Amino acid sequence: MQQLPLGVRIPDRALFASFLSASNQEAVEHAARVANGAAVGVTWLCGPPSTGKTHLLQAVCAAAGAGRAGYFPLAQLATLGTEVLEGLVSLECVCIDDVDRVVGQLEWEKALFAVVRETLEREARLVVTAKSPPALLDWKLPDLGSRFGAAAIFQLRELDERERQDALQLRARLRGVELPDETARWLQRRFPRDMRTMCGLLDTLDEAALVAQRRLTVPFIRSVLKE
Repeated sequence: MQQLPLGVRIPDRALFASFLSASNQEAVEHAARVANGAAVGVTWLCGPPSTGKTHLLQAVCAAAGAGRAGYFPLAQLATLGTEVLEGLVSLECVCIDDVDRVVGQLEWEKALFAVVRETLEREARLVVTAKSPPALLDWKLPDLGSRFGAAAIFQLRELDERERQDALQLRARLRGVELPDETARWLQRRFPRDMRTMCGLLDTLDEAALVAQRRLTVPFIRSVLKE
């Protein structure tokens, strides 16, 4: 696991290599440019749950490099107060997840405005995620909404059924595990098909297969999941 500021960790598997671009190719290419410093300023990634916003944000942070980037998941850190955003001037790339969790809260918006201003003044990089584009959020500070509205905005699209299967098999291959088509389809028929659930199942099956030295066949995963 990679250690990041505030004790927040991101999974080693949250990489560009394990993200199936599909119809989100433009967003992925831009995120890669942000990570390597070829694109500066503010980037806004949005989309419904399980479209890969957090994965892509963490991939940016991991690729940007430890000590130069920081990952701040507001779903976990918002209760600690706006102090979690202080001292970011030392970071070249700031990644803030679930920014819509604090939109509408004046103190948080003031803190975010300061981060945006510092980012632009230093020609640094700020990447945030939310479910919706900036124009659809209820801002207390209209100027902050305008600043984010001028960002590079990318709406991530959900994968279709075949793409979800491809994404699951891609992640399995990167772990050195073969996930046959039949097994992948069996999982999709019997469990919620969102990628968060599917990847959680893959974690469980990967560990079980490693311990048992078994392939991920349907009979084996039935025994593991007690289907």
